[in-house]
Amino acid sequence: MNNRTRSLAILNYQEYDRLPIVHFGYWNELLEKWAQEGHISMELAKSWGDGNDADKELDKIIGFDFNWYSVHGGNANLKPHFERKVIQVNPDGSRHVQDHNGATVLEKDEAGSIPAEIAHLLKDRASWEELYLPKLQWAPDRIPSTALHPTEAMRNRQTPLGLWCGSLLGEIRNWLGVVGLSYMMADDPDLLEEIIQTVADLSYKNVETILAHNTDWDFAHFWEDISFKNGPLVSPRFFRRVVGPHYKRITELVNAAGINIISLDSDGCIDKLVPIWLENGVNTMFPIEVGTWHASVAPWREQYGKELRGVGGMNKVVFAYDHARIDEEIERLKPLVELGGYIPCPDHRLPPDAKWENVQYYCERMHQIFG
Repeated sequence: MNNRTRSLAILNYQEYDRLPIVHFGYWNELLEKWAQEGHISMELAKSWGDGNDADKELDKIIGFDFNWYSVHGGNANLKPHFERKVIQVNPDGSRHVQDHNGATVLEKDEAGSIPAEIAHLLKDRASWEELYLPKLQWAPDRIPSTALHPTEAMRNRQTPLGLWCGSLLGEIRNWLGVVGLSYMMADDPDLLEEIIQTVADLSYKNVETILAHNTDWDFAHFWEDISFKNGPLVSPRFFRRVVGPHYKRITELVNAAGINIISLDSDGCIDKLVPIWLENGVNTMFPIEVGTWHASVAPWREQYGKELRGVGGMNKVVFAYDHARIDEEIERLKPLVELGGYIPCPDHRLPPDAKWENVQYYCERMHQIFG
């Protein structure tokens, strides 16, 4: 078996020879730190991207089998994006910057986290129709030619390749901000539903066009990021009523093309949204962020049965400590792997405090124990 076939076997509860050791990429600051420490070249650090040649080279050096986040497909986002521009420079050197989503954020040179949001261009129907709707029109150039006509390397791949299905609410949250999304849900639900419908139609058209030419995909994949440590950033009732049907029509399209593994990336505590995704055809949760709420595939499996799969759930923070903490984490993962339908993976991109020797040790021990 290769890593493609064994991964699909695991997620379909079939026999497999060994567990693939997978990851979800790195913070750029971590790769630069590792380069400064002499573990890799700065060129390799600077050229890294999900699933590219630098990513594969790092896998060989560190010991991972592959990066799970290898997806390909159409662009269902703003096209073109808003032009990045500096609006204001503050006395302390921080800046108010309009980003590619039309949000004004506070940037600081020393900050390594997501910048604070100050304002948003999308506020009401007038700004929607003038500034955003024109950027969400479908055209053939939204789809790369390789998604329609895969390269020889894509056809002969040894690792899973996902069909990108877009984001039905997460990107909208980026445009509105959490506060703006919350107000619009209450003050102008008709407009919010129209925005969601527009984005969903664009995503559907991309997937439909790609599958008409190419059905050779191992899984389909959505992105949302609409939860935080205490739960969803959106009302589950609203999500079920308004967003759920759009998931359903896209997953049915994907299923009709013979693709049965449909995954979704959302950080935070997603427990209240999991049943909605399952009802509407999404069956694989990723990256199952452990966090302070101790997310795990086990209680979901107990509640929803084998239809619920997972990739992720390995607590990445242990990479900042020592081998003993890593061994404890691997022991915690053992019974989860035995459930089937689950592939451990660090529960997000490896952060700047991850130690090179610890990540290598993790890969080595995972190969030894699950090989």
